[in-house]
Amino acid sequence: MTGLRFTLAPEPDAAAAEAGRLLFAGPVGFVKGVVAIEGLPAPDRIEVCFAGRSNVGKSSLINALTGRRNLARASNTPGRTQEINYFALGEARYLVDLPGYGYAEAPVATVEKWQRLLKAYLAGRQTLRRAFVLIDARHGVKPVDEEIMGLLDRSAVTFQAVLTKADKVGAAARAAVARQVGEALAAHPAAFPEIVLTSAEKGTGLSTLRAIIANMV
Repeated sequence: MTGLRFTLAPEPDAAAAEAGRLLFAGPVGFVKGVVAIEGLPAPDRIEVCFAGRSNVGKSSLINALTGRRNLARASNTPGRTQEINYFALGEARYLVDLPGYGYAEAPVATVEKWQRLLKAYLAGRQTLRRAFVLIDARHGVKPVDEEIMGLLDRSAVTFQAVLTKADKVGAAARAAVARQVGEALAAHPAAFPEIVLTSAEKGTGLSTLRAIIANMV
């Protein structure tokens, strides 16, 4: 157990919020999709990655953060995304969209390939500053989320839980899920102690997440 108390991330102060706004209002563009570890871009800038299970709303959140409707492409077919997708965020950061996990419909061989690529990326990427693990606010932490968080622990990669689709549940349900997520995170030494509550549709938490990324060194 980490012994930390996990709370919802506060609103950023004015300076941090403005740094986040400016970063995400600037140039953002697709760089490449990576299917093998040797295809990764040169590790010459800070990067953050987004991970999440099927239908957690990862593409929608990335698009909302960047203000680009179709930057990250969502798919209604589980297992469609099989690459590590790199996006340039300004001149000094990469935003990385990891392949989804927990796809029951994906072939076993495909899942194993994703897992090998994911493990190699997480274990060896020195410029990776933080992983954002997306958790559906309607469901909380699932066993498949525990697997990815365990992998992040073993890879010594700091990760931060991001609750998605917060607008889909009422205040009492959100509070209950936040408690459940906090209790789950307490078992993971790599977990960052603040949970970000978001809604891509309503814009909730976007300024907080932008500020976190913009002020990361």
